[in-house]
Amino acid sequence: MKSKDAKIFLEALEELEKEKGISKESLLSTVEQALLAAYKKNYGEEENVEVEIDRETGDVKIYEVKTVVPTEDLYDAAIEISYDDALEIKKRVKIGEVIRIEVNCEEFRRNAIQNGKQIVIQKVREAEREYIYDRFKVKEHDIINGIIRRIDERKNVFIEFDGIEAILPPVEQSPADTYRVGERIKVYLAEVEKTNKFPKIVISRKHEGLLRKLFEWEIPEITSGLIEIKAVAREAGSRAKVAVYSADPNIDTVGACIGQKGLRIKNIVNELNGEKIDIVVWKESVEEFVSAVLSPAKVVSVEVVEEENTARVIVDNSQLSLAIGKNGQNARLAAKLTGMRVDIKTADRVEEGE
Repeated sequence: MKSKDAKIFLEALEELEKEKGISKESLLSTVEQALLAAYKKNYGEEENVEVEIDRETGDVKIYEVKTVVPTEDLYDAAIEISYDDALEIKKRVKIGEVIRIEVNCEEFRRNAIQNGKQIVIQKVREAEREYIYDRFKVKEHDIINGIIRRIDERKNVFIEFDGIEAILPPVEQSPADTYRVGERIKVYLAEVEKTNKFPKIVISRKHEGLLRKLFEWEIPEITSGLIEIKAVAREAGSRAKVAVYSADPNIDTVGACIGQKGLRIKNIVNELNGEKIDIVVWKESVEEFVSAVLSPAKVVSVEVVEEENTARVIVDNSQLSLAIGKNGQNARLAAKLTGMRVDIKTADRVEEGE
């Protein structure tokens, strides 16, 4: 590797470290290992050698690493050197000492810069993938802030997070949202997984985790653990139900979530562009919980059939439409929140045997 080329090579690594956050030392170590493998492939696997890149000049040096043995005991010249030969290299040596002998291999040195470039390109790609994975993995299942950079013809929204771009696909978008280039946006980081290529990053505006995290952000009692979110059910952009609980009977769980003059819940609703949110108190009694979840409807009775994982709910005729909700939404959300099938009927139908 010519000194000029070597210097340029080192400067390029320093730029990569600044721009990509990839350690220069890590890149150099990888190049050394790859060059060592290439050397052994060309000159023999049995050779005990080391490849070293000077951290100041970028020069590539190759060393044979051998153990000094008594001249008459020399057995394997690939890893051993006789005491007499060692004295010609170094004035003072001891039996058993390991010495490094620089190898003069100009052809290999000349190719080292080109090989190094290819290795670095591959390493940069790998390091970028690892860097992106690490940056996002620590924020998995949390809210992240980004800037909308572009929207393509398929309505994919490209969002930048500190120089890294992720895609919000239509399937993860809330119907209540309007996306505009240049605007800041909060999304829920639902999943980060390693793949053979770039990490799989799933961001969402319709995930129930977004609503859960917004509650944690806005309500200190949840952050501190005084109030616990037991369950969340959501039909993004339309309506959601959140079940909350506190072991402290003196805490008004619903009131704390709503906030003074409704400020806390209003901030959450505004972030979700008008999505309606019902807050219900979680009950240990399944019957009581199902009844509360079907609010604003008033329930006459609830019978839990455990083997069918079903709650059979009876309401008055006047409450049926409220209990079921528009297009069945209230019943669907109740089922999601309780994890049960919710079968709603009026007393009249039960008497008729329906």
